[in-house]
Amino acid sequence: MNAGNFRGFELAVHVPGIACITFNQPEHLNGMTHHLKRDLVETLLQAQMDDSIRVVVFTGSGRAFSAGDDISGRPLGTATAEALVPDIFAGHHNATGTYNGLRAFSQPLNLAVRSLDKLTIAAINGVAIQTGFSLALASDFRIASQDARLGSATLRFGLLPDEGGQYLLVQLLGVAKAMDFLMRKRIVSAEEALELGLVHEVVPAGELMDRALALARELADGPQVSMRMLKRSIYNAAEMTFAQSLDEIASKTAVTDHHPDATEGLRAFQEKRAPRFNRWLEDT
Repeated sequence: MNAGNFRGFELAVHVPGIACITFNQPEHLNGMTHHLKRDLVETLLQAQMDDSIRVVVFTGSGRAFSAGDDISGRPLGTATAEALVPDIFAGHHNATGTYNGLRAFSQPLNLAVRSLDKLTIAAINGVAIQTGFSLALASDFRIASQDARLGSATLRFGLLPDEGGQYLLVQLLGVAKAMDFLMRKRIVSAEEALELGLVHEVVPAGELMDRALALARELADGPQVSMRMLKRSIYNAAEMTFAQSLDEIASKTAVTDHHPDATEGLRAFQEKRAPRFNRWLEDT
């Protein structure tokens, strides 16, 4: 996939196969538009199909990760920002248009993040509200700066967490705590988010990207085929019976047990050395 400056975000690729997506509209708190969301979905599709990409990192510039949807109607990006997909009508002109707009523009972004086989990390540098919050929750790992604040808070405007935030919160918090979080319109500090289990780690602001990229390199060096199948199996397990989950992981194990990474892992153990996984990726 190609690095560059796109509408509302920049993409850089770091060795070994770490795609870093940075929201780059700090003067607007990295507010998201339907154009940005469609371009992000296209970017994630490219990441899915590019064997060289192993991990995707999301972060923001300035004092926000993303403060939610931008409804200002402002121009997108800069004169050098590239559009990845053509513009189409965004809907929301009536009730049916809102339903279609949510299903076609907004919800596919979190679905694309969660459906991506490659592991994802949200490096939450500042406020993550509404759309930004749900994008972080859809990611596999969340590392927050001490300056971060997180919440949905849609009820403050009489609105709903219409991009799947309620589902993601129930997965992470359970029904009772998700009810409290959403109904009381909570926006929490990074430390409170850590206590609740919404983030995995909190670090000083100046160390956020170093820590996120260190985690990304750790994940990128692991056996990619097994890790991608395990990611899918973990999320599937949350919605399956035990018997279904056993059958599901058995079918994946039938693939991974015969992959070269498994052969290398066993040989490395026998030879008392660190395994060198992903030679199949290096060959491609």
